[in-house]
Amino acid sequence: MILTKSSFRTKCIKKMKKADKHNKIYKTAMLNEKLLETISHLNKTNKRLKILFYYPLENEANIVKSLKTLRKKHEVYIPFMEGSSFKMVPFRLPLHKKKFGILEAGNTTKNINKIDIAIVPVVGVDGNFQRVGYGKGMYDRFFEKLKVKPYTIFVQAELCSTHQTLCDVHDITCDLLITPTKMIENRFL
Repeated sequence: MILTKSSFRTKCIKKMKKADKHNKIYKTAMLNEKLLETISHLNKTNKRLKILFYYPLENEANIVKSLKTLRKKHEVYIPFMEGSSFKMVPFRLPLHKKKFGILEAGNTTKNINKIDIAIVPVVGVDGNFQRVGYGKGMYDRFFEKLKVKPYTIFVQAELCSTHQTLCDVHDITCDLLITPTKMIENRFL
């Protein structure tokens, strides 16, 4: 059987759902530790960074600890869905459940179009370090609107990658992939 983007997505989602729940707390702690260390390392000048996070769905990598820790020192944003894409809004409580079960902060009139770091959930990663998501294309359309590409970190609770090239030209690419057990730099950039 030939591996397609769609069949790879299905395989990765099954892997995410079957992940061992017993080690979930440990894996979440490891992932957050690596993410916090990475952002600290990237911020050599100790400036106030603008960081795009996401609020995780049930099977996505839980980066809430990092989000809450970093919002004390940096400007932290999360997606706010608009049509077939999203815009960034400041992370603030309360969060409201919206389409696809995504938790969002309230809307804002601010137009934020530059960020330093983007932390992006992935279902899978192909051989070009391109993102396989849930198939809605929201992150692709969002990144297309940015004037400057931020340092992009893909996060996964369970590594699901292939050496094959499956993605389209418009699918976003990461600088770094982080899982609870691995950190893989994109050496193609």
